[in-house]
Amino acid sequence: MRNERRTSTGMSTVRRLWIAIGILALLSPLGVIVPKWLGAGGAWGEWGTDEIRTIMGYVPAGMKRLADRWKAPLPDYALPGQSSGLLGESLGYVLAGVIGIAFTAGAMYILTKLLTRKDRTDRSDRT
Repeated sequence: MRNERRTSTGMSTVRRLWIAIGILALLSPLGVIVPKWLGAGGAWGEWGTDEIRTIMGYVPAGMKRLADRWKAPLPDYALPGQSSGLLGESLGYVLAGVIGIAFTAGAMYILTKLLTRKDRTDRSDRT
């Protein structure tokens, strides 16, 4: 990368960012493991309408209306043919995270290339 800034360790800021993202992806199974250890059920905030009904006693109208509009590409972070159990679920979390990171990074890379190309053509038109 051309304009990378180096830190005192000699490692570029971008490289440090990718390492941090990788560590977070590897830690993502804690969202499965910790609730099971504590007997808390599923991960906080990842409830479906059935769990909301159990927790709150009802399902809000907006949630009920919109619940079936979006189907997750990897429901419950499970990959096709993935084994069940703590190890299988943990692996699914990590792989789903890596897939999500790759998709997001790829989309941002393409968007950046498109926007900088447009910016370069706009500048050359002005001169």
